[in-house]
Amino acid sequence: MTDKPAVAKAVAEMSFEEAMAALETVVTQLERGEVALEQSIALYERGAALKAHCADKLKNAEEKVELIRAAEGRAVSATAVEGM
Repeated sequence: MTDKPAVAKAVAEMSFEEAMAALETVVTQLERGEVALEQSIALYERGAALKAHCADKLKNAEEKVELIRAAEGRAVSATAVEGM
């Protein structure tokens, strides 16, 4: 078994669920600490890209929900409250 991350598809092509699963794999590999320094750096870079992709997907989903709520005449929140 190899510790190299599987690169089945580009991060930008991943669904939210695929990216979260890949991010969990990256985190697990880094936490184990059983990879060489160069590979750790590559994993960290991939993890950062996956995290940004997931954040973007969530933001887009929130915006769509707000548009739907606005179209239905329901209250639209301006910003999320931290910790809520």
